[in-house]
Amino acid sequence: MDLASVNASVEAALQAGIKHFVYVSVAQPAPVMQACIQVRAECEAVISRSGMNATFARPWYVLGPGHWWPVVLIPFYRLLGKMPGKRETAVRLGLVTIHEMAAALVWAVENPPSGVRTISVAELRLAAARLRLGQGGGAATPATAAR
Repeated sequence: MDLASVNASVEAALQAGIKHFVYVSVAQPAPVMQACIQVRAECEAVISRSGMNATFARPWYVLGPGHWWPVVLIPFYRLLGKMPGKRETAVRLGLVTIHEMAAALVWAVENPPSGVRTISVAELRLAAARLRLGQGGGAATPATAAR
């Protein structure tokens, strides 16, 4: 998560000739955890400046074994999703399951971009669904082209 580890990872990846760097970041912007988000944004910038093709997966919270407490927030998410001006935030800061996250990462590896792409929560879910359905998809995410 820290900048030093990303600097070392990018250097190692460049020396090894890695063509596609996949980085699990965090949903941005967000009203909380500003220090964590700032470090993740700096890490994304280091990777982007490296010149490697890259995928930034941006979940907010990944549900899985030992990490189920946020399900109590689902009614709150549904309410925010119905409020004008809050829907985009509710989607961007939505919850994904560990299975959706793993499937989306497999999809990202199997469909490398040309350049840098960011996969948001909604796109993580969609990529996972496409992988489950056996659909490839080329270099772009289901909703956005490589950036």
